[in-house]
Amino acid sequence: MLARIKNAFWRWGRITPQSSLYDRTLFLLFIILLFIGFIAVTTASFTTAAKLFNDPLYFAIRDAIYIVTGLAFFFFVLQIPMDKWEKWSTWLYLIALASLIVVLIVGRNINGATRWISLGVVNFQPAELAKLALICYLSSFFVRKYDVVITRQLIFLRPTLACTVLSVFLLFQPDLGSTIVLFVITFGMLFVTGAKIFQFILLMGAMASAVLLLIISSPYRMKRVTSYMDPFADAFGSGYQLSNSLMAFGNGEFWGQGLGNSVLKLEYLPEAHTDFVLAIVGEEFGFAGVLVIVFLLAVLVFRALKIAKESLTLEQRFRGFFAFGIAFWVFFQGFVNLGVTIGLLPTKGLTFPLISYGGSSLIIMCIAIGILMRIDHENRLASGHAHLRDD
Repeated sequence: MLARIKNAFWRWGRITPQSSLYDRTLFLLFIILLFIGFIAVTTASFTTAAKLFNDPLYFAIRDAIYIVTGLAFFFFVLQIPMDKWEKWSTWLYLIALASLIVVLIVGRNINGATRWISLGVVNFQPAELAKLALICYLSSFFVRKYDVVITRQLIFLRPTLACTVLSVFLLFQPDLGSTIVLFVITFGMLFVTGAKIFQFILLMGAMASAVLLLIISSPYRMKRVTSYMDPFADAFGSGYQLSNSLMAFGNGEFWGQGLGNSVLKLEYLPEAHTDFVLAIVGEEFGFAGVLVIVFLLAVLVFRALKIAKESLTLEQRFRGFFAFGIAFWVFFQGFVNLGVTIGLLPTKGLTFPLISYGGSSLIIMCIAIGILMRIDHENRLASGHAHLRDD
C-alpha cells in the first residue's frame, strides 16, 4: 500500500517528460489554481458585489480580467532570458523603491492604509512589485558576491539594508505583513547561499525585536494580537473578522455546504473574497476543499524548489537563487494567509497566492510563475546540451 502511494507520488512529480522543453506539471498546477481562485472569488463576492455595485458579478468579471492580464504577462515573461533579469536587477529594485515612494505621495487611502496607486480602471499595489524586485536584486547580488557571502562575517548587512530600505516605506503605508514577507525572503535566500549561522541568529533577533516594538507602539496592531488570542471575547469588535472566519470553517465541516451555500459571505465576513477567501472555500467545500488547495500550492512550491536545485546543480546560481526566492515567497505568503483564516496567526493583509482577489498580487504572481517556467526551460536546454556533449 505504502509502495503504491509512493509510486503514485513520484509519477505525479515526474509527469513532465525529460525531453519536454517546459515543466508541464508546473503549468498545470498554475492553471488549476487560477481556475479554483476564479470560482472562489466569484462565489465569495456575489453578495458584496450586488450590494455595492448592483452587479453580483462585478468582482468576478474584474478577477477574470486580472487572470487574462496575468496570463498575458506570464507568456510575455516566458520569452525573456534570465540573463536579462540579472542585468536589470538593480533597475527593477530602484523602480520598486520609487513606486513605494510615489504611493505615499499620490496613493489612495483605503481603510486607513495608503497602499494603492490609481491607474484609472485598476489600482496598482507597489508592495507586490517590491517582493519580486527584492528577490531579483538579491539573486544578482549573491551571484556577484558569492565567495564573499560565505566567508565574511558581516556581508549580510548589504542584503539586509536592501530589504530594510523597502520595508521602511512599506511601514509608512502601513503594511507590516509585506514587510515580514520581505525579511523572510531575505533570510531564506541567505540560508541557501550558505551564510554563517550567527548571521541568522542576529537577523532573527533584530527582526523579532523590531516586530515586537511595532506591535507595542501601535494600538491597532496590539488589538489584533489580543483579539487573535481569543476572538470570541470581542466577537462584534476587534475579533469580528476572525470569529466569523472560524464559524465559516465550522459550518463547512469536512465536505462543506456546497457551492454558493455559504452563510458567512452574506455580509457577515468582511474581505470575504480577498484576505479571507479560504474561509468561504472552507464553508462551501469543507476541510476537503481547503486541503486540495493547500496540496496544490505545496506541490507548486515543491516544483519551484526542484527547479532551484537543478539550477544550482548546473552551476546557474542566479537562476537557482531566483527560484528559491520565489518558493520562499509563495510558501510563506500562503502559510500566513491560511494561518490567519484559521486563527493560527494574527490578522495580516496578505492574499493567498493565485486564489485571492487582487489585481496586483495576481498579476505579479503570474509573472513570478512565468519566471519559474523560464528558469526550468533554460535548465532543460542546458541539460540537453550537456547530454549531447557527453554522447
